[in-house]
Amino acid sequence: MISWLGPRDAFPPVAAALRDPNGLLAAGGDLSVPRLLDAYARGIFPWSGEGEPLLWWSPDPRMVLWLRELHVSRSLARRIRAGPYTVTLDTAFGDVVRACAAPRAGRHGTWITPAMIEAYTRLAVLGHAHSIEVWVHGALAGGLYGVALGQMFFGESMFSRWRDGSKLALVFLVRQLERWGFELVDCQLATAHLSSLGAREIPRAEFLRHVERLVRQPAPPAPWVLDADLREPAGTM
Repeated sequence: MISWLGPRDAFPPVAAALRDPNGLLAAGGDLSVPRLLDAYARGIFPWSGEGEPLLWWSPDPRMVLWLRELHVSRSLARRIRAGPYTVTLDTAFGDVVRACAAPRAGRHGTWITPAMIEAYTRLAVLGHAHSIEVWVHGALAGGLYGVALGQMFFGESMFSRWRDGSKLALVFLVRQLERWGFELVDCQLATAHLSSLGAREIPRAEFLRHVERLVRQPAPPAPWVLDADLREPAGTM
């Protein structure tokens, strides 16, 4: 059994999360800013299917990307050099989230509901959620968004309308986060897409130790801005 959270109930210890389904910890509660910030600081995130109650998760093991372990394939490196594209931070958060929520081939429905979009937009307004955007000829071609606490980035979702659009977004995010002293991106659950970029699973206990340390570090000012040399058109890099 899992806990059902009332409006003022605290999260149970993550060690109480189920093994099957992996990481299911609690249901109920709300998507208020204090609740979400408390969840991420504890290594917990919301994720629910259509028609389900609000569910909270902390899987074990946890998929993460150490920034120093980012893998850029030869084909991706060629695309980074060739363009044509530009990259920005925190300029189109709502558009990125809605693109991540849009229907995709082979996927029925989305967990990014209107309530989720509203909740993460509130976080973005307050400087806790961030987006990275890839533009091709002025059109949004790829991107991702997530939550940042201190020097810890919790990735939420990514999308691509152009070949390697989401990968480009992650590469440039990692480059910027490294300059700010970040070490780790939370990827939540294992996927082949993330594995191809160097992400790997670690025990939840190890993940939580890093989260506890990194969220206490000084955060870069919001809104985030990509360093000038990273904003240059791809062909000039």
